[in-house]
Amino acid sequence: MAEKPVVLTFAGHDPCGGAGVQADIETINYLGCRAASVITTLTVQDSQSVKSLHPVDAQLLKDQAKAVLEDMPVAAFKLGLLGSLENINAIYEILHSYRDIPVIVDPVLRSGGGYILSDEEMTLAYSDLIFPFTTLLTPNSKEALTLAPESDNLDSCAQELMDDGCQYVFITGTHESTPRVINTLYHDHKKIRSFSCERLPHEYHGSGCTLAAAAAAFLAQKQGMQEAVEAAHIYTWKSLHQGIQLGMGQWHPTRCLRA
Repeated sequence: MAEKPVVLTFAGHDPCGGAGVQADIETINYLGCRAASVITTLTVQDSQSVKSLHPVDAQLLKDQAKAVLEDMPVAAFKLGLLGSLENINAIYEILHSYRDIPVIVDPVLRSGGGYILSDEEMTLAYSDLIFPFTTLLTPNSKEALTLAPESDNLDSCAQELMDDGCQYVFITGTHESTPRVINTLYHDHKKIRSFSCERLPHEYHGSGCTLAAAAAAFLAQKQGMQEAVEAAHIYTWKSLHQGIQLGMGQWHPTRCLRA
């Protein structure tokens, strides 16, 4: 039997299990890969809101990554909540040393409840240090507008983000006012494909993590970019459609899909 490819995720710890490293591990393992993880941030949060954020020390982040990277082959990196400017700089050093590994970035800037997870200096550091190594960026429309401050529409955002170095940009439309959700993939300064799905009635905790982790898993298994993004789009919608409300806030995706 062929070995399952390893996806190394850099993510925060979510004690309620809806997002962050738990979401990534569930998704990556369910989709046929092995998840390895680097904890970037400890959080205090529930399904309603983030209470506080506690980034790990940047050297500890690098030590975690080094332990994995010097021990096993990694087929893809997935980046989620990074936590601090120091951690962004540490991850830049790692990406610079492992340029051949595809990098899938979910730019976590705010929580679903509005808690700010990335300040202006960190947002600028994404553009300067992370995007030049980014194979696929998966922002929602609000994140795209924040990360591309010179742009006033989503097509223009994608162009600006590709100018910053992202090879592919997949902007999700959950926050837009369209009857169906429209998610659009861009590459080589062109809109190359759009995917639509039914707009579901609830708000979900960890949907962005699920999408990016799924894309990382499919890319780690050597699928082409369009095929990987389409498969991640379908899987994420199914996990949301089967989602459940465990607490008093947002619903949690069901990542281990029921038949």
